[in-house]
Amino acid sequence: MKCIKLINSTKNTEVGTIVRVSDVEADTRVSTGNWKFVSKSEYKSFLKPEVSDVEKADKPEKKKKSK
Repeated sequence: MKCIKLINSTKNTEVGTIVRVSDVEADTRVSTGNWKFVSKSEYKSFLKPEVSDVEKADKPEKKKKSK
């Protein structure tokens, strides 16, 4: 399996979309010039974006209950 990222716009997909596909399909898509290979870590960060510092500041911290 390889991870690829869309670099040129198409009808059905937004630029910047990252997908994980089979090696053969990845090679075929990259050869069109619309896609490029990316690392697996970039794919994972695309799936689960990091929480920004602003969002962390907005959330109240949980307090421990005393017994």
